[in-house]
Amino acid sequence: MAKNLVIVESPAKVKTIKKFLGKTYEVVASNGHVRDFPKSQMGIDFEHDYEPKYITIRGKGDLLSALRKEAKKADKIYLATDPDREGEAISWHLITALKLEDKDVSRISFNEITKTAVKNSLKNPREIDMNLVNSQQARRMLDRMVGYEISPLLWAKVKRGLSAGRVQSVALRIICNREQEIDAFIPKEYYTLDASILAGKAKKPFVAAYYGTRDSKKKAELNDKATVDKIKKEVSGKDFLIDTIKKSNRERKTPLPFTTSTLQQEAFKALNFNIQKTMRVAQTLYEDGIITYLRTDSTRVSDEAKEAAFNFIIENYGADFHGEGSVKKKEGAAKVQDAHECIRPSDINRTPTEMKDKMSRDEFRLYQLIWRRFTASQMSAARYENTNVRLLAGDHVFTASSSNRMFDGFMLIYSPADEEDEEKNPVNDLTEESVLTLKELSEKQHFTQPPAHFTEASLVSTLEELGIGRPSTYSPTITTLQKRRYILKEGKSIFVTELGEAVNDIMTESFPSIVNEQFTANMESLLDGIEEGNVDWKSVVKNFYPDLEESVRQAEKDLEKVEIRDEETDIICENCGRNMVIKYGPHGKFLACPGFPECRNTKPYLEKIDVKCPKCGKDIVIRKTKKGRRFYGCEDYPTCDFTSWQKPVNTPCPKCGSYMVEKGQKAVCQNPECGYAAER
Repeated sequence: MAKNLVIVESPAKVKTIKKFLGKTYEVVASNGHVRDFPKSQMGIDFEHDYEPKYITIRGKGDLLSALRKEAKKADKIYLATDPDREGEAISWHLITALKLEDKDVSRISFNEITKTAVKNSLKNPREIDMNLVNSQQARRMLDRMVGYEISPLLWAKVKRGLSAGRVQSVALRIICNREQEIDAFIPKEYYTLDASILAGKAKKPFVAAYYGTRDSKKKAELNDKATVDKIKKEVSGKDFLIDTIKKSNRERKTPLPFTTSTLQQEAFKALNFNIQKTMRVAQTLYEDGIITYLRTDSTRVSDEAKEAAFNFIIENYGADFHGEGSVKKKEGAAKVQDAHECIRPSDINRTPTEMKDKMSRDEFRLYQLIWRRFTASQMSAARYENTNVRLLAGDHVFTASSSNRMFDGFMLIYSPADEEDEEKNPVNDLTEESVLTLKELSEKQHFTQPPAHFTEASLVSTLEELGIGRPSTYSPTITTLQKRRYILKEGKSIFVTELGEAVNDIMTESFPSIVNEQFTANMESLLDGIEEGNVDWKSVVKNFYPDLEESVRQAEKDLEKVEIRDEETDIICENCGRNMVIKYGPHGKFLACPGFPECRNTKPYLEKIDVKCPKCGKDIVIRKTKKGRRFYGCEDYPTCDFTSWQKPVNTPCPKCGSYMVEKGQKAVCQNPECGYAAER
């Protein structure tokens, strides 16, 4: 009997797929990549047409020997690695590593690990898609060039062990730019004015917001209390009359099914999963045959899945709840791998309730999210009735609105994590004859807020919007930035460390094109062009490297002039009497004895900023949180507990006497009731 060999990537798939295929098939795993560039060198032969130099990955020798034995016994070999660029490249490498050039070898791929999908793939074998392989090779070579050319410069400039990356460095710059925006933000005061009104004999009042005067074309800005007091005085004693009531209908469209990035974002918001955890749990669900492939840019749904969803929705919710069944991609989005589908359940009939006892808690929660999102994407829109009311009080206008859901549609089973509460303002029953009674006018003081710190979810969203990276790169990019201690997380928010700022400054100054968002997005487009067969991969690599090499050579000259040397201080080492020096570590600066290794004394470095503490008059120094985030505090801590995230200035506020901090080019008072700001 002829023997067939199927080679997959992950050992977790082996048992499931073997069960589908029976005794005539042997299923083995490559455990991911088997060949790669050597770690000790660039791995690219620039003298011979930029040929990559691959070697067997250390530790894979025994595995390859076992795979070769299986391959020799097989009459037919199927390479069934993952259905993406990386998987295609692994299959291509396996042909060389296992010496399969003279064997009967075919490439098969499936988007889900189900019996039907696996058997259908065997009926449709194909050759290796070299466009996919070359796109992966080009990406790997570009990343290797950036990392191996620039990282040594970072070692010389800051410390050994740092790294630069084609996507990583752009992501770091985006985070640093946001931090600079936050630091430079100056809050502005504004007010809101609301009227609490009873309609007729209603027990519960509704709230109307101040809009402006009768002739206002847009909502008035209330920038000071004097303006609010003037309006309140003019409105006081006036009757509130209904000017217009407008009712309208709207639909909330069904959500698109998940792609990799939208799954990462929604799991972060709804389940509090970090990006790495989401991908790990989703990988398990995929390998267990429960969901489709987890790395995809596509929102496409197969005809079979649409039909199954149609039948499920009709049977369980009724005909009114089934939508048109067509899902459109976002316009203007980057090119998607449309050979893929969205992330969806392999079988919609396996409801979360049915699967709950068959998986871990995290697997259940993520599967429930995926199942609900996909099912919702095939359901009908939610329908609402909106009511907008315009009120007159003398010459002034107030407005109120409410939204009443008339038909649940997809929201019967799914509400996005960032869904705002529906307005509960009871204005639906108002008529133009309603008698209104003013109960209260209430004002509130507000200050404009700075841009929010990035979270993992919002960073992924930004990278996707800018076309930087691809689904498989988001998780390792964020993980690398954390491992290098360029960024840290406090709660859900991401902050840049002093080390991250130093690395970003070097990259921005010496390699502006590498950290340029548009340049990186264009490079992704070129990689897509290679995949489509429209761009020659060697041309992309050849055009990229000379400019990079020139930038590195120039930076080497410049960096010699600004290289950080150990700065001697007047602090004496209590162990040996030498003057201690400032060094850089993973968390930033620290004091060390220059007599190392004979003397290993170290201590925290408290850098003074020449500003006196507003509480006790002693010096303010730069401090770090346990995770490495910088802040400013009194040197006499914990006796004095003064702290500030922004850098204080020496001059007190001339208006109220409170302390002020640097905000961009201005000094801003930190008394929330003052708001004084002046040029520094």
